[in-house]
Amino acid sequence: MIAIRSAVASDAARLAALRWDFRAGRAPAIEPREAFVARCADWMQRALDTSTWCSWVAAEAPGQDIVGHVWLHVLAKIPNPVGEPDRHAYLSNLFVLPSARGGIGSRLLEAALAWSAEQQIDRIVLWPSPRSVRLYERHGFARVGDVMELRCGPPSTTR
Repeated sequence: MIAIRSAVASDAARLAALRWDFRAGRAPAIEPREAFVARCADWMQRALDTSTWCSWVAAEAPGQDIVGHVWLHVLAKIPNPVGEPDRHAYLSNLFVLPSARGGIGSRLLEAALAWSAEQQIDRIVLWPSPRSVRLYERHGFARVGDVMELRCGPPSTTR
């Protein structure tokens, strides 16, 4: 039975390896796997230690291998007096190993959404892959055209 739990800093190395599987499976990597996993694990450990990001993982049992995860970062806007929502979140890196798919992605997403509701998050934004759009739509997400962006710096194949 796969359980969903909050990620902890000691999960960072496995989560970084899953991040490699997720991203390198979509585009050619420009960094060796070992170097990326070490760099990413360091970042993930700091993010979890400082609570700047939240993450949930899917594993068969405590101490068992993690087969999926999702990350969420709260983006607090400057408070305003007009009742405009000011607690947003960015959801990223929802990934489940292909061999474990079949509802786990939905369960991970539901954990992040439940936490967001408890924290009174007003809006969750994400950049879906073409394959994941239907999953997000089933959970109430919609494409909204009010976001603008400016890409800074030279174009990069890593963006």
